[in-house]
Amino acid sequence: MARIAVIGAGMGAMAAAARLAVAGHRVAVFERTETYGGALRRLERDGFSFDTGPGLLPLPAVYRDLFVKTGREPLEECVELVQVDPSSHHVFADGTRVSLPNASRAGVVSALEETLGPAAARRWGDFLVRAREAWDRSRRPLLEEPLWPNWRILAEREPYPAVPHRKLLRTRVAGTLAEVGAWELRDPRLIALLESHALAYGLDPRATPASAAVLPYMEHAFGTWYVRGGMRELARAVYERCLARRVEFHFGAGVAGIVEKDGRAAGVELAGGAVAEADFVVAGVAPGVLDRLGRGTRVRGAGEVPAQGGAASRVTVLLALRGGRPVGTPHRTVVHAEDRETELESLFGPPAALPARPTVTVLRPDDPALVPDTGHEAVTVTTVVPEGGGRAPQALAGDLITRAERAIPGLRDRLLWHEVRTPADIAGETGAEGGAVPVPALAAAGGRLLHPSNGTRLPGLFTVGGWSHPGGGLPHAGMSGALVAGLIVEGPEFRGSQ
Repeated sequence: MARIAVIGAGMGAMAAAARLAVAGHRVAVFERTETYGGALRRLERDGFSFDTGPGLLPLPAVYRDLFVKTGREPLEECVELVQVDPSSHHVFADGTRVSLPNASRAGVVSALEETLGPAAARRWGDFLVRAREAWDRSRRPLLEEPLWPNWRILAEREPYPAVPHRKLLRTRVAGTLAEVGAWELRDPRLIALLESHALAYGLDPRATPASAAVLPYMEHAFGTWYVRGGMRELARAVYERCLARRVEFHFGAGVAGIVEKDGRAAGVELAGGAVAEADFVVAGVAPGVLDRLGRGTRVRGAGEVPAQGGAASRVTVLLALRGGRPVGTPHRTVVHAEDRETELESLFGPPAALPARPTVTVLRPDDPALVPDTGHEAVTVTTVVPEGGGRAPQALAGDLITRAERAIPGLRDRLLWHEVRTPADIAGETGAEGGAVPVPALAAAGGRLLHPSNGTRLPGLFTVGGWSHPGGGLPHAGMSGALVAGLIVEGPEFRGSQ
């Protein structure tokens, strides 16, 4: 039985802790804040309850596997999973609206045909076939296996089988998501639909590799889910599973450094000076935090992937509304920007004020647990902001409420109060500088969107969570926990689930 110190109580860290405890190890988690869950937090006020982090769960199979492998009670006995249908409702710049069914490629194509016409629907259907091929080529190395030592193969090979495009006597294939949209989809509404999946992670579609086609494919193929009571309930369930497996939690216990002895990680030094000795250390922290804990020692893996550029953050407005949620209201509505070029330049160009009409995501859960009674509704409105936050978040809030009115007619007349969640709030909860939100690992682009391996140059030290392979997002964080547990239990020869 090994002693294992886990830094942080985010979802990836807790997933690793539960798996390691089941394997017979003694696991202690040290969390600098007073609670668990990382970005999965909750705000409660006046009988209203809001998720302040991710509001939906893709790929629930990752957490189903975690619960199967760590106890007798499956995930569905610990939380109530609800399949969101329609998966999303879209309001495009020209006023066109379309609802896309959950986990049904044929249903999505049919909905697009009815709204946008057969030619557009056919192009989206053909795109999904190519996106599936990209998924099949990259799923194991980018999600289910530890990062390959020869990761440059992933960096150089584009798994998306782009359609040749002929222009001015030249034949080219799409190398970026924007080129996929312009050359293969062509309809501005389909382009907006495609690019919204990249924008949700703060990725510039003009620079994001075509391999990001896997993002809409994952949603269409595996569906979108909600946890009754709010996504915080998923964090609670994982935390309670850890407790059931006798994982020790120490809250308000900031870690000041990683202890080294005989050339390997040997524990953690707490902020008060105490040392918790360990045979292995698992760090679920952002890169800058990890570097500080390593006291200047380069703790990331040898032959490491290129450092990622600045990551975007999010501003979320929490809306308490009088009046109940109308029957048939979509859970998620994406209101697309009215000027694509202006939005992209404001997000990814030189520092500038964000446009007054950005793309926003409006979540309206059908969940009585979130409201004081049936005569009220709890809504969240979220948009991406550039590194550094762009406009003052409080000033942006008014624009977001205005944008949300396209999804909720008469919104301002129903508004009781609102609160704004800023990048500073995210930074306080996760430790990520500037409130940056990590992106899922993607192939190609020279490795710019890969993440450092879970193993490090310091023997006995492993990294977990969204800033490590396989990257950001709830399923990826859960998989990082499975990979780290496998590397510790089985050693470097571990190659992921079979």
